[in-house]
Amino acid sequence: MSGGAIASNIIGKIVSNKLGQGVVGDVVKEASTDVLAEVMEGTMGSQFSRKEDGEVVENLSKSQVDPSKHRIFPDPGSLISSFMSKGAYHLRNRLMGGGGRARAQSVHPAHAVFRFGERGSGLRPRGEVQDFYSLRQQCLDSGSLFEDHDFPAEDASIFFSRAPPKPFEWKRPHEILALKEITDDPCLFIDGASRFDVKQGELGDCWLLAAIANLTLNKRLFYQIVPSDQGFGDNYAGIFHFRFWQYGRWVDVVVDDRLPTFYGRLVFMHSEEKNEFWSALVEKAYAKLHGSYEALKGGTTCEAMEDFTGGVSEIYDLTKAPPNLFNIMLKAYERGSLMGCSLEPDPNEVEARCTNGLVRGHAYSLTRIKYCEIETPRVSGKIPLVRIRNPWGNEAEWLGAWSDKSQEWQFIPDEEKEEMGLTFEHDGEFWMSWKDFLANFTMLEMTNLNPDSLEDEDMTGSVRHKWEMSVFEGAWIRGSTAGGCRNFLNTFWHNPQYRITLTEVDDDDDDNKCTVIVALMQKNRRSQRKLGLECLTIGFAIYHLRDPDSAPRPLDASFFKYTASVARSPSFINMREVSCRFKLPPGTYCIVPSTFEPNEEGEFILRVFSEKANEMEENDEEVGLGQVDEREAEERDEEVQPEDEIQAAEADERIRSFFQKVAGEDLEIDWKELQDVMNFALKREFNFEGFSKDVCRAMIAMMDVDRSGKLGLHEFLQLWTDIRVWKNVFRLYDKDSSGHLCSFELRQALNSAGYRLNNHVCNALMLRYGDDQGQIAFDDFIMCSVKLKTMMGLGDDPDQLQAFYEELMSENEAKQQKEEEEEEEEEEE
Repeated sequence: MSGGAIASNIIGKIVSNKLGQGVVGDVVKEASTDVLAEVMEGTMGSQFSRKEDGEVVENLSKSQVDPSKHRIFPDPGSLISSFMSKGAYHLRNRLMGGGGRARAQSVHPAHAVFRFGERGSGLRPRGEVQDFYSLRQQCLDSGSLFEDHDFPAEDASIFFSRAPPKPFEWKRPHEILALKEITDDPCLFIDGASRFDVKQGELGDCWLLAAIANLTLNKRLFYQIVPSDQGFGDNYAGIFHFRFWQYGRWVDVVVDDRLPTFYGRLVFMHSEEKNEFWSALVEKAYAKLHGSYEALKGGTTCEAMEDFTGGVSEIYDLTKAPPNLFNIMLKAYERGSLMGCSLEPDPNEVEARCTNGLVRGHAYSLTRIKYCEIETPRVSGKIPLVRIRNPWGNEAEWLGAWSDKSQEWQFIPDEEKEEMGLTFEHDGEFWMSWKDFLANFTMLEMTNLNPDSLEDEDMTGSVRHKWEMSVFEGAWIRGSTAGGCRNFLNTFWHNPQYRITLTEVDDDDDDNKCTVIVALMQKNRRSQRKLGLECLTIGFAIYHLRDPDSAPRPLDASFFKYTASVARSPSFINMREVSCRFKLPPGTYCIVPSTFEPNEEGEFILRVFSEKANEMEENDEEVGLGQVDEREAEERDEEVQPEDEIQAAEADERIRSFFQKVAGEDLEIDWKELQDVMNFALKREFNFEGFSKDVCRAMIAMMDVDRSGKLGLHEFLQLWTDIRVWKNVFRLYDKDSSGHLCSFELRQALNSAGYRLNNHVCNALMLRYGDDQGQIAFDDFIMCSVKLKTMMGLGDDPDQLQAFYEELMSENEAKQQKEEEEEEEEEEE
């Protein structure tokens, strides 16, 4: 199939699942016959609804499937990057800031390209972090060709679920040409890059192929993905690199040029020219990014276009086009958005020619959106026109009104024709009226570029504006922030929350409203397919804050109980991204992203595009000390102040005698002696196995003022005062005396102990100390309290706070690695 036909066929093939065994196929398989039409409407088309405080202009996707039940332990490196990244996101202040200080930020991708697996890239390394330039130089100096051990030339790099159906051989381009007795040298490009350089192989990734083919139409974006500082010339060393947008960052992926072949023929994506290899190498780099070639089976063109541009994609069913779609397209054109359109394919003929000159099942590019001045004998004014390009670049053009040399052009003033750059040639480009466009085309795909994808020199000609964009990363953690959808009212408010303030209405908007595109994307799910994990079922809701200054941070359960959303994603869907365009009045809103079911774990990135500037922040608490819950005092025998309590304890001869007995002659206790004391005092009250070595050492480090590694009597009594508060708080929430806090109670219990947390700290604690069910044991709760008191004692020093957080996340990473090793051992047994 030619490159021009692929994009338009993608949506039409969803029902028959010709995209491969991927996300879309799963949606259709899980849906009943009654909801199949709804699934297709959501995948292909649009839904419209009106709400009291906001109008949903376009709902992009719709589905309802059973959510995944799999357990996932999010990558600690990507969570660390939420606070540590010094490239794409300067979000270090989020650790302590839950309110106004935690602003979304981003920088130009040219200034923030991360190496694959580099700290801050949001992606876990599969080995040593690879730098293209240093590796190439090493190979040139040694006279060797690069071999990528992180993506080896093995069957496991192709398939993760089964053995290859045939014996593949990995060959370098010059070896492939030699087998075919082709004397030409291998080239990265021959006469530049063209959409016709992209030919599909035996992999079900036509969605990727269509996006790569469309990318060749924008040279600057193309060479951002395929850097021009490489090739098969003098600096050839068998190594290449490509750049992809991954969840808010541009990532540089290094590969060698060994490609899968069968009898000397490239098995997967390839070029029409036998000695041109850029498309095969791009596909290999994208496969490495996701773990294997098989991981690329099934997807949508929009997904790949976002990875190539960093933009947000929208799909419109033109048979249900909103009334203001032309203005949407006009503003998108002025912001450099990439647009394509297609006709519904003929099921009986590939790329069937219509009598009006258009081709069914063929992808066209929209190259201009314009209101044109028109003067007729009876009327003058403006008419909406669109310019469309057939990528074939030949005489296959529209033959109706406003086609080349049609009589309608006589009513357009000469100066207007000159401004439009009007030419009448067999170049595949033609104009249509807006009415004819809607009558003949059935689908519109739009990729809105983020402001970092546009250089300053791009802000000329047609591109007059940039989208305003805010970006935040987050995670749903079991027992902490994985609260599920609004159906689960008691846990919904635990989800991450984000405030956005809209102050300026759109230009030329008669309703005085603000356009926002909200896009929620789950991270790294494609690369986790080999673990048996597919996309979670995700969505979001938007709430209007009528009095934002008095609204709680975060919004609590009572708020959601009595407040309806003003806008939301049309339904929850198991695709990588759900996005929606809204028109909202100026004001402050809260966006709540969630999975459908509670306790489903995953990471996400939330992006908001708006025509005018927006202020976005996490709707969360400031980390710090708070008030101890009044109910804790009721757990004590006497309600006394901490200072009095210390004095009373010091006067208690029983405690003094007990301490002296354990401490010995030096009147100090080490971690082992402290362990004996704590277990003796608390194992009778709580059902747990006793305090570990790490907990006791942390207690001593927290209270050991003289750094002796031991605690004196006064230090011990201060520690005991804290522990009495913590154990009383634990008892408040452990209502069934099970020795565990149930899911979502950790943050509330720590609040009652006098510690204010935000989601990031709570997630880190839950990942470190929670079990697989999101529960916290008594000794782990005490350890959480010790960690928090230690952190609060660091004051406002951001470097020390960051070091503390890195230590906690390193512990999480060690815990995850240990769990993975134990799972591997179990599998081997």
